[in-house]
Amino acid sequence: MTGDERPYLVGLGLTGRRVVVVGGGTVAQRRLPALLAAGADVEVVAPEVTPAVEGMATAKELRWTARPYRAGDLDGAWYVLAATDDGEVNAAVAAAAEAARVFCVRADDAPGGSAVTPAVGEHDGLTVGVLSGGRPRRSAAVRTALIEALQAGAVRVDQDAEPVRPGVALVGGGPGDPELITVRGRRLLARADVVVTDRLGPRDLLDELAPHVEVIDASKIPYGRAMNQARINELLVEHARAGRFVVRLKGGDPYVFGRGFEEVQACVEAGVPVTVVPGVTSAFAVPAVADVPVSHRGVAHEIVVVSGHVAPGHPQSLTDWTALARLRGTLVLMMGVERIGAFADALLAGGRPADTPVAVVQDGTTRIQRTLRTTLAEAAADVRAHEIAPPAVIVIGPVAGLVDGPVSE
Repeated sequence: MTGDERPYLVGLGLTGRRVVVVGGGTVAQRRLPALLAAGADVEVVAPEVTPAVEGMATAKELRWTARPYRAGDLDGAWYVLAATDDGEVNAAVAAAAEAARVFCVRADDAPGGSAVTPAVGEHDGLTVGVLSGGRPRRSAAVRTALIEALQAGAVRVDQDAEPVRPGVALVGGGPGDPELITVRGRRLLARADVVVTDRLGPRDLLDELAPHVEVIDASKIPYGRAMNQARINELLVEHARAGRFVVRLKGGDPYVFGRGFEEVQACVEAGVPVTVVPGVTSAFAVPAVADVPVSHRGVAHEIVVVSGHVAPGHPQSLTDWTALARLRGTLVLMMGVERIGAFADALLAGGRPADTPVAVVQDGTTRIQRTLRTTLAEAAADVRAHEIAPPAVIVIGPVAGLVDGPVSE
């Protein structure tokens, strides 16, 4: 496809259809959520992938073939994305797709593929796609302006996003659903030069970023790969000092077990302007979407949110589990799936009844949300039996029993 050609815009029905993504870096990471949202049967072919892509594979949202591209990998594909950092590999993928009459997007060389990806955004069920003749920044800016105009009820459409001063915005992205980020957070994200993100943020929004935006994957996989917090702080400061506007996109709210204030302190100490945009915390939002109210008149008049990062009895634990066991209200346990047995034992030993209702919500507000309802005595065994994995929010207390049911997906 040459730069002079006028592309024909079309919406592809990819539900249940094979899509092959060759490459597992940040470009693939940005494109994958939209493909998964379309219901595509996605296979990633790459020797290595980012932690976020690995997390998608672990969650069985896609398949990861951990090796270099080979002839025959495109067999049966309906759509192909060549997104490696090797131009020769991308060219080979595009050539194979051409021979098989399969549309292919080349991330490194748009004219070298048979398809191009428009700047896409969504608002209230409306999908907006913009292509601007080889000018991707203009496409992204127009798309963003259209979405903002729709959100604000305005009529104007600007081609260029409003400039912002260099600095850092710590944006709480909410529990995962891209529609649960705040209006201010989404507006600042659209103006970023650099986005430092983690796997719990609203990853679907990454595909809406302009092509020039640098995305840095700072994911932390429980008991697996993780970027050191000190390095994250350094990246925020380095890019801001280089004259860029940096958005640190975090899941939930930056100050609720998100180490957000550590990042603010690092910026302040370095003399870097920083602003904080609160987010919808998963501690309350995730139970809500699973029909678990953390408070309810006549049932629970107290809510305690506890980090499960450190097990009861550990020297670093600051939590009085005996006191928590005496409470009659709601206990919301974050990051506690791997140690649920230890937490349940501590509460039972402190006097919490064995039949206390428990709700465990995995991947809350996302397309792969699962909810397990059990009791305090059976929680550990049921979590193992149903293979519940992080990220998950655990609600302990009478409110978790207001709606009955086992596992729902």
